[in-house]
Amino acid sequence: MSAKITRDMTFHQILQLDSRVAGVLGEFNLGCVGCMGAMNETLEQGAMAHGLDVEDILTALNGLFTE
Repeated sequence: MSAKITRDMTFHQILQLDSRVAGVLGEFNLGCVGCMGAMNETLEQGAMAHGLDVEDILTALNGLFTE
């Protein structure tokens, strides 16, 4: 599968792509699986809310699909 995760995707969309996504988000202390905002909040919004660099998260997430 060749997925490309972008900053404007919601956490819900991202979590649907691959079961390993939740683990990567957990590495950034993003507990998105049970979060009510996951349906509507974008990756960029969540990163900003948690003081994280969205580019770091994107690199880690998209790395799942280049292995």
